[in-house]
Amino acid sequence: MTETVRHAACRCGHIRIACTGEPIRVSVCHCRECKARSGSAFAAQVRFPAEQVRIEGEAKARMWQYTGDSGNTADFFFCETCGSGVWYRARPYHEAYAIPLGNFEPGHDFVPDYSVYEERKEPWVSIIGETIEHYD
Repeated sequence: MTETVRHAACRCGHIRIACTGEPIRVSVCHCRECKARSGSAFAAQVRFPAEQVRIEGEAKARMWQYTGDSGNTADFFFCETCGSGVWYRARPYHEAYAIPLGNFEPGHDFVPDYSVYEERKEPWVSIIGETIEHYD
């Protein structure tokens, strides 16, 4: 039986990502940093163990490191050509790649497991689904 492979890319397609198997989790985050990162009311990302992720492409990824209020750091990677955020790795989960859900090709079938920082959620946003865990 063949393992599922899902593909993601930056906007220009110069960085491509292949993720094999199933993700660790699919989450929606309403914190200020994720809102700023996504340019939207929340961010949705898919985390895969590093060994399930293959990155390839013609462009280099540039890194920017951020230290949050917790003191933990996160490394954000962007396409040097189009500027798209293509993945990040945050401590304490630094062995996992978090890839923005919107970077995946259609048909990925990801559904969120978690919705976090909901106390910061925009009042008009509703994350629904019977299997989604909600955290303030």
